Amino acid sequence: MNIVGAWLLAIRPKTLPAAVAPVLLGLAVAQQSVSIAVGPAIATLLGALLLQIASNLANDVFDNEKGADRADRVGPTRVVSTGLLSASDVKLGLAAGAYLIRVAGAPIAVIGVAAAISAIAYTAGPFALAYHGLGEVFVFIFFGPVAVTGTVFIQTQQVPDLAWLAGVSQGALAVNILVVNNLRDRTEDERAGKRTLAVRFGERFCLIQYATLLAVAYLVPIAWWGLAQASGLILAPLFSLPFALGVFRKVCRTRGAGLNAVLARTAQIVLIFSLLFATGIVASS
Repeated sequence: MNIVGAWLLAIRPKTLPAAVAPVLLGLAVAQQSVSIAVGPAIATLLGALLLQIASNLANDVFDNEKGADRADRVGPTRVVSTGLLSASDVKLGLAAGAYLIRVAGAPIAVIGVAAAISAIAYTAGPFALAYHGLGEVFVFIFFGPVAVTGTVFIQTQQVPDLAWLAGVSQGALAVNILVVNNLRDRTEDERAGKRTLAVRFGERFCLIQYATLLAVAYLVPIAWWGLAQASGLILAPLFSLPFALGVFRKVCRTRGAGLNAVLARTAQIVLIFSLLFATGIVASS
């Protein structure tokens, strides 16, 4: 494999919708009260993408160092454990990402510091979040409320109630990407001592978790429609519900390497939902 292909494996493009979606949704909320400033919007999107990529690269490096990636891994190829890239190569990528986040501007730095630390702590350090069943908490917070409200605050210097609710929907859907990932890797993670929720509570818990998070996400636009007496256009995300339910059925029926495709579809739910929600917010305003 060439160096470009190796870096693409490390970046894991299929997970990037989780970074893009909350920024788009936050911009839709912000435009209700201000005209969107293009420069900060681009910087916010770049910062979110870099944080996601940094998290993926760190996961690659430190899972390899902790022995969680083995030759019989059913997930996508890990570039460090297979020797496609050295750990120093990937750590250089982390440094480059941190530099780009820094030069993107002060607002990104303020919001990004805690997220960047948590992204590295996800699999690194003496109390790696993913190894203690706390990965879902990290993903929900930073890919949900923090990403959406941070985007809105950069544009408007305030955070309306809709931003918090929208953040909850995005966080819930983003966590489902991790649920599928941990369901797929449950056996390998257990061998490596990686105590994810899938390892602790089993497959049935993962399915209940996935369904519950879907329900939470899709209830958000309904709640806002009812509580704020918003336009019915705000219910646009419900058009994606049949697709989401179809993916859930695949989660129930698929195991092993087949979950790689299901994970990609779960990431698509995040992006489709956010695009529809953002469209509904803009149209209703």
